[in-house]
Amino acid sequence: MADPRDLFDLTGRVACVTGASSGLGRRAAVALAAAGAQVVGVARRTDDLDALTAEIGANAAAVVADVALRDAVTEVVSAIAAPFGSPDIIVHAAGINTRQTADEVTSEGWDQTLALNISAPFFLTQALVPAMKAKGWGRIVNFASLQTTRAFPGGIAYGTTKAGIAQLTRAMAEAWSPHGITANAIGPGFFPTELTQAVFSDPERAKRNAAQTCMGRNGRLEDIDGPMLFLCSDASGYVTGQTLMVDGGFTAK
Repeated sequence: MADPRDLFDLTGRVACVTGASSGLGRRAAVALAAAGAQVVGVARRTDDLDALTAEIGANAAAVVADVALRDAVTEVVSAIAAPFGSPDIIVHAAGINTRQTADEVTSEGWDQTLALNISAPFFLTQALVPAMKAKGWGRIVNFASLQTTRAFPGGIAYGTTKAGIAQLTRAMAEAWSPHGITANAIGPGFFPTELTQAVFSDPERAKRNAAQTCMGRNGRLEDIDGPMLFLCSDASGYVTGQTLMVDGGFTAK
């Protein structure tokens, strides 16, 4: 029997992570690089991407881009492939939550949320899939949310996109898994990131959220490492179309 640890080895793989400048996207990029992958981080903030590539070293590259701009997809894909070749793995961690209530939602906020949270993962993946098909191997990891199945105050636009991510993930699996490409999603609970800054800046609110989990605590960045490596490696070769909740049991209660 081969060493089971080899199932998680990403040596020789190329991974692209959007939203890699901070939060769970940054953590994913570091974890994938630690497992042996060459990683291309994509985000809008040059300084934060520079810090990421400096931390990872020679196996990292950065692309400064706004993945929500539909007309720029071809250009962005070319830039992503330039350092190490076309990615075998794409992780869609870029996202936005305007936190507008149903009565306050604006057309601009709605369109911006849909463009980044659900349109970008589809069209960027669509452009990367041909190279994955040619290799007969690929990993797509989308980011779902507690709001994939729960309604939160001020989350109508964000929640709509995250519910859509679950179906997008299933549809991607149906379309592309016959070619050796798996598509899955991670649904994080409350982790300390820029997107949840409003939650963690209120200790009482953070405490209430922790109490709603089965484990009695909120997420730590390192809690995403194992699930991410699993879904990006050979270890999950027969897993596709699934949303894995990494929430300490929040959605189980």
